Amino acid sequence: MRKPDFFIVGAPRCGTTAMFQYLEQHPQIFGATWKEPHFFGTDTNYPRRPSLEQYLSYFEAAKDEKRIGEASTSYLFSKLAATEIKAFSSSARIIIMLRDPVETMYSVHSMVLYWRNEDIEDFEAALAAEEDRRKGLRWPSKPHIINYLFYRDVVKYAKQVRRYFEVFGRENVQVIIFDDFKKFAPKVYGETLIFLGVEPGFQPDFTVVNSNSTFRSKRLQDFVMDPRWKRIRQKILPGRLDGKVFGRLRVLNTSRKLRQSMDPALRACLQREFLPEVEQLSELLGRDLTFWCRAASSEKTA
Repeated sequence: MRKPDFFIVGAPRCGTTAMFQYLEQHPQIFGATWKEPHFFGTDTNYPRRPSLEQYLSYFEAAKDEKRIGEASTSYLFSKLAATEIKAFSSSARIIIMLRDPVETMYSVHSMVLYWRNEDIEDFEAALAAEEDRRKGLRWPSKPHIINYLFYRDVVKYAKQVRRYFEVFGRENVQVIIFDDFKKFAPKVYGETLIFLGVEPGFQPDFTVVNSNSTFRSKRLQDFVMDPRWKRIRQKILPGRLDGKVFGRLRVLNTSRKLRQSMDPALRACLQREFLPEVEQLSELLGRDLTFWCRAASSEKTA
């Protein structure tokens, strides 16, 4: 059985879902049947990490496609995923997608609230809880993906990107800036196809995917998302049926709407905090990204 040979490794909330869906539409590309398997990165606490047999089964339907791959956003902030992927697929191509770190943290907070993995609804308060959480305090009542709750760690981009450059070589790593992807999706997509060595003229359906999600019923969301309930359900229902039934419940309980804009004072404070990090990333990539830390946005965001 063929192994995956390209990986979208993150960062979360930076367009990875959209890029994965656009790529898997290409006739020469096969995408894993389970997005975000989180098989690599054994230093993270992903609760449903598949076995090797399960992981390879996500690619068993691949035929003669030139490339097969997957997307898991925990691979970027993991300290081990890069070397683990390299040992598994030595010639793999890596795709990294990055977004304004302040906006990424805000979007990740919204995401983990939706997952019921966070119970501090105020973003500033959730940031303030990070130090206590490192001491084992102020954990959510039902935490199941702990790493995403350290919001600042998720967006330490410079060291994360440098790690992949060192393990795979720059020529095998494509870094995509979310701003470019949002404004010039066809161009960035075409460049990605060239990077993967497949026919560059193909155009997918560029439908917006993975917009901001909230839930209608907190109790139903707990039942659908809580891994403890999932383990009980899977003893009764086969995995695929469980995914179909409860996936449908999750869809019915989901409301799509724009997030309210961040408090301007908080945004300005975080922009100052992350300016040195963005400067390091700019130097690493040879591109000035400090505009992320200058203009405070008043727009509602996804």
